[in-house]
Amino acid sequence: MVAKKVQQRLGYKTGEYVVYPSHGVGVIVAIEEQEVAGLTLELFVISFEQDKLTLRVPVAKIKSVGMRKLAEEDEVKKALDTVTGRARVKRTMWSRRAQEYEAKINSGDLIAISEVVRDLYRSEEQPEQSYSERQLFEQAMDRMSREISAVKKLTLTEAVQLIEKQLAKSPKRTKADAADAESDEEAA
Repeated sequence: MVAKKVQQRLGYKTGEYVVYPSHGVGVIVAIEEQEVAGLTLELFVISFEQDKLTLRVPVAKIKSVGMRKLAEEDEVKKALDTVTGRARVKRTMWSRRAQEYEAKINSGDLIAISEVVRDLYRSEEQPEQSYSERQLFEQAMDRMSREISAVKKLTLTEAVQLIEKQLAKSPKRTKADAADAESDEEAA
């Protein structure tokens, strides 16, 4: 096989980490041309190692799908500061909040994802999460930690520990606060 040459399109180049909103952090492994229905398309080939997924995105669709470069260091700092804030849990039905959390996670916006991590985080002394809350929290945590590990050049474990350290600094929600939120949920 011929040695890989670094190709570049629209400011993106092979070997570069990017964020694809609905899949998280991936790396551009190639830029290739493919013929589809008689048209020649130029495609970014993006590999998502943890998910064992390869995605081909037409270069022309980059903006419309929301693909972006990794966050800058100051945005990572802002995201870490966000998780130390007080949880802002709306007093709406869980199904509505779950949709909003899902939309934030799939937006690919690091700050929005950090808000989900902050809002769904539960410390040891707080009540258990429901299965769906836990799933959304883990999904948001995974997206956030992958991007932080790529930006700060940390292992995934180190990135998770960094986020958890920040979460530990956040104002604690008491069991009474959580019980109030649940009783409001049941009343809605």
